[in-house]
Amino acid sequence: MKRCQSLILAVVLAVYPLAAQQTPDKVRPVCGPYIQNPTTTGVTVVWETNMDAVAWVEVAPDDGTHFYNEDRTKYYDMRGCGNQVISNMHKVRIDGLEPGTKYRYRIMMKGVKKFEGPGSVEYTHPWGSQVYGKEPDTFTTLRTDYDKVRFDIYNDIHQKDSVLNVLMKGAKPDELDFVVFNGDMVSSLAWKEKIREMYLRTGAENLGGSIPLYNMRGNHEFRGVDTKHWFDYVDLPDGKPYWTASYGKFFFIFLDTCEDKPDNDIEYSGTMISDPYLQEEARWLEGVVNSKECKDADVRIVFGHIYPEKGSWHGNQNMEKYFVPILNKADVSIWFAAHRHEWRVDEPGKMSGANFPVIINDDCERLEVTATRRDITLKAFNSDGRQTHSYSCKVR
Repeated sequence: MKRCQSLILAVVLAVYPLAAQQTPDKVRPVCGPYIQNPTTTGVTVVWETNMDAVAWVEVAPDDGTHFYNEDRTKYYDMRGCGNQVISNMHKVRIDGLEPGTKYRYRIMMKGVKKFEGPGSVEYTHPWGSQVYGKEPDTFTTLRTDYDKVRFDIYNDIHQKDSVLNVLMKGAKPDELDFVVFNGDMVSSLAWKEKIREMYLRTGAENLGGSIPLYNMRGNHEFRGVDTKHWFDYVDLPDGKPYWTASYGKFFFIFLDTCEDKPDNDIEYSGTMISDPYLQEEARWLEGVVNSKECKDADVRIVFGHIYPEKGSWHGNQNMEKYFVPILNKADVSIWFAAHRHEWRVDEPGKMSGANFPVIINDDCERLEVTATRRDITLKAFNSDGRQTHSYSCKVR
């Protein structure tokens, strides 16, 4: 008995230091910050910390004064509806700003070691911020008018984080209005840390906390027990993973294209309801193309991971069935797709019933796009920096 007790005590003493290490003594960012949901009057700043924390963002005009020249305006994570959000994921909406204006910001946070209710909170010391070793990050609100819009697209990275880093290093960030991750950035979400470790931290670092990121789902983001945690890392305008954005008279539609096989396929084990979901999304899309914002636009561009194709896989046929007839009524200029892992240009009516071209970007390549009111031009580059494809089309 004594030997057994001694053994138990030895195990406890051995494990205790490891357990004690589980609570960090200082809060710090482990992913981000990055910019989501930009408008003419604001943005959302998103980041992840190494522990639970209460967090806020301090914002200053880009007027040449030192960031600590005066007390700066503070914006809080309002998801708690009056309570401070205590979480390792932080989403702070900054609003009420001027259009087309550059601002400086810093993320701030207090690590929470223990929380047992109001009056019983233990914080880490010192508090965490972005102060040390770097200048404040910046963002620019959207302008009310654009002559052209520049954006880059990445897709089908499938957890090749190092490849994504190389591709993004070859970009021209000073020219970019935004970046799109067009799905299948992971192969599955068996654990949520894949989102951070396999692509998003690299993406955020290369965007420098300044360039808006539109992070979309492909079919592989539907797979794994932690798929629900994908939503933790995005700020969606209406809480749904399909949305629109306007850059002046440039109107963008972001579609959630769901899975590529029938719902009863053995791979899904009865967990998918693609068709009812896509029907709901199609009803939303009908409202979008009939909206004044869409009708008044000069350029309409669609993003969606799975491309439409007649007689192909179930997911491709779903795009053809649910979305193409609606988009054909909207004078869409182009659809940017992925999924196929090879470059292809589907001219109007070639592979689908779409009356606009569908561009399928290769996997692990960067697609540079410039859209004006007259035409849309694109160039694809591989990880060696070599241009592999190009295409242009007139705006409808």
